[in-house]
Amino acid sequence: MIEVIAGVLILSGAAFTFIAALGLVRLPDIFTRMHASTKAGVLGSSLILIAAGILFGDGGTWARVIAAIFFLLLTAPIAAHMIGRASLDEKHRPRLRK
Repeated sequence: MIEVIAGVLILSGAAFTFIAALGLVRLPDIFTRMHASTKAGVLGSSLILIAAGILFGDGGTWARVIAAIFFLLLTAPIAAHMIGRASLDEKHRPRLRK
């Protein structure tokens, strides 16, 4: 049963990571691209890490999983904010729908 749960988490994490990659390719401007990559990318990576924690199951692995998710949640929004600020400084403007 543990393998099934880990497999579902890995597949869903891969799906969210694929959605993040697809958003980088398909979305029109840098602001929507960074939103897609940070939100879906962090969720996908976190699900895959949780699957690894469930599959291996010892305390050391869970400590690494929790630390990695913590750092992803801490650094991804800051990186997206800095990319957005740099884009605005370079005079990039959000593309508006017509």
